This record gives sequence, structure tokens and C-alpha cells, in this order.
Amino acid sequence: MTSAAVEILGLGLGILGWVGVILACGLPMWQVSAFIDVNIVVAQTIWEGLWMNCVVQSTGQMQCKVYDSILALPPEVQAGRALTVIVALLGLVALMVTVVGAQCTNCIRPGKMKSRIVIAGGAIYILCGVLVLVPLCWFANIVISEFYDPTVPSSKKREMGAALYIGWAATALLLFGGCLICCCSCSQRDETSFPVKYSAPRRPTSNGEYDKKNYV
Repeated sequence: MTSAAVEILGLGLGILGWVGVILACGLPMWQVSAFIDVNIVVAQTIWEGLWMNCVVQSTGQMQCKVYDSILALPPEVQAGRALTVIVALLGLVALMVTVVGAQCTNCIRPGKMKSRIVIAGGAIYILCGVLVLVPLCWFANIVISEFYDPTVPSSKKREMGAALYIGWAATALLLFGGCLICCCSCSQRDETSFPVKYSAPRRPTSNGEYDKKNYV
């Protein structure tokens, strides 16, 4: 597989990861109700996300409500909001930077600068993966800690929702895609950094003229 194909593959994985982060950010299923009692009657399920919470009735009806106050939110929710929005914006920047410096585009003349731009795009994708990993692990740690905490009532216990798993999958795509972009760009720069120059000696012939074989 050529370096251009690897670069396109990394860009595609980065785009999928970016879309996955946006999806995880908007989903209200960061933590869901945990039903651990034996004789419990499941009448409703509570979903809690970064922007709203939803109550799903056993009949299939769902009611969602956006959080009223931002300052009254827990710190993990505020941090999750800020980091996911930043990652969404950085993902757009990484996409534009990578497309500008990609081998399949002619926005910039091929050379060291073009390779550096692509490496910058891959590095931004890696940064996005690291940033979005912070709220995901933070939420997971809180959910697991409260689940095994005996002082927390059963009705208040939560489980990890689908948005966390989507976010982890998006993180893996961002990290892997960014590494592919950086690696193929670094290898391409190494191949072109030290060009080999051939020079033929210019020796005159017996008649005073230069031999034609010295010219390419």
C-alpha cells in the first residue's frame, strides 16, 4: 500500500472518529438507570447526557428536558461539554489542514512544507483523541464508583450508556487515524529529504570537444 493510500485511510478514520465524537456529544445516554433489584418493576428508564436528561416510559414514550442551569451542573458534565465541543471544532480544523497538505490534492506544491502540514493535521487528530478521552474516563469512573458504593441508594445507581462506548470507539479511530497520517508523512519526508545527485565528469576528448556521453 502506497503512502498516499495510507494517508487517505488515516484521513477516513479521522473523519469517522470526528463524526463519532459529535454523535456521542449529542446523545443523552452517557449514563442510564441501573436496575439491580430482584423484584423491581421497570416502569421507566432515565437517560442522562451532557445536554439533557430523558425519561423513557415502559410504553415507549420518551420525554427529554434540557438542563436549566449550566453553573448548577456537576463538574464532569461541564468539562465534558467543553472538551467535546473543542474536539468537534479541532476535528474540523484537522480535516481542513490534512486535506490541504494531502498528497492527493494540489493546494500546496509537494515538498517539506506539504509534509509538515499533513503531520500537523495528524497531530491535531491525535490531540482530539486525547482530549475526548478525558470526559469519557471521568464519567466511567464516577458511574463505576457510585455503582459499587453501598451508601448510594439503588434508585440512584447508574450504568454506562451507549454514548460512552461510541466515544471510546471514536477515540480509537482518531488516535489510529492520526498515527497513520503522521507515520506515512514522516516516511515520505525521509525519502525525499536527501536526494541523490549524479554528476558526470566533463573530460574533453582528443579533438578538444566534450564527450556526448557526459550529457544526460
